[in-house]
Amino acid sequence: MNELNVVIPTDFSVQAEYAYIMVKKLEEKIPVIVQFLHVLQVPDTVTMDSKGNISTCGDIDAKHVEMQRDIALRKLNNLKTLYGEDIQVHLRLGKVNDGILQFAEEAKVDLIVMGTTGAFGLKEKLSGSETQIVARKSEIPVLSLMCDRSDLKIENLLLVHDFNRPEKLDLSVMKKLMNAFGCTLHMLQITSGNPEAEMVAFEENIKLFAMLNSVQKYVPHLVKDIDVENGVVHFNQMNNMDIICIGTHGKGSRLHKSATEKLINHLFKPIISFHLN
Repeated sequence: MNELNVVIPTDFSVQAEYAYIMVKKLEEKIPVIVQFLHVLQVPDTVTMDSKGNISTCGDIDAKHVEMQRDIALRKLNNLKTLYGEDIQVHLRLGKVNDGILQFAEEAKVDLIVMGTTGAFGLKEKLSGSETQIVARKSEIPVLSLMCDRSDLKIENLLLVHDFNRPEKLDLSVMKKLMNAFGCTLHMLQITSGNPEAEMVAFEENIKLFAMLNSVQKYVPHLVKDIDVENGVVHFNQMNNMDIICIGTHGKGSRLHKSATEKLINHLFKPIISFHLN
């Protein structure tokens, strides 16, 4: 079924609005179940039952949490006024990233869509963006973006991968986009070696990868650059892809950022990140 079940984590900022605009763009060609989620950040000692009743350990004022709950619920219900009764809204308590990941698993969503302000300099070194952390931990693909993409034409998807070991990947979200929008999939590998010398082996690997993943409409690219992040940036400057798709092993940290996380924080393009085995 070519339907997408999507969750948009929201802090009621303009970035969450960008995420919804992106989902509406997908909805032009694909039926989408839209769920907004707000996670009210509180300690683990604060809980909320199925009726919305708040319990605390005693050190935290329950009335204050109840007030924050009521404000969040009003804002969530206001989204229905803005976007229509078809959207679903949810409130969870706890840590933001954990709440997003837990909800996405329980709701069996196909895609987490998050607007992000990105992260640069000291902020990136110390914490990174919330979106980057969710992408690192999530087993569900994450679509991230930094700005309004209402004018986006979805025609060219870029899959960035190391094709030296062809394998079957979960490309279900990308395939839905390709089928619905008639996209061309561009397969990009970044090398630090000599592309001309590696081309024959690369083309054989790409053919095998395409066969394993049942991809018919694709264009292969082997490009030399200093690293993956720079390679993607430079390739996109020359070819202007619409959405970047890139896998992650989920091994980023405060000191060591994966190429996927760097692109989420730095690249002003919609990015779909997905977990590799």
